Amino acid sequence: MKTTELTVKGFHCQSCEMLVKDIASDFPEITSCTVNLKAGKVVIVHKEGFDVARLKTEIENAGDYKVC
Repeated sequence: MKTTELTVKGFHCQSCEMLVKDIASDFPEITSCTVNLKAGKVVIVHKEGFDVARLKTEIENAGDYKVC
């Protein structure tokens, strides 16, 4: 397993947190997703070889978010 931290700009409420967790749950390769709204951070634990760019794209397509 591997841990990856993403910075997400555009978070403003609990709904943002729930949305990102819901998106992450669509990927069976992701075993854990933690969202810190105040820090604008998403930490995922995933299988080796998971294409994190796929998650970034899904998050950005879900709203006015920018994943760095």
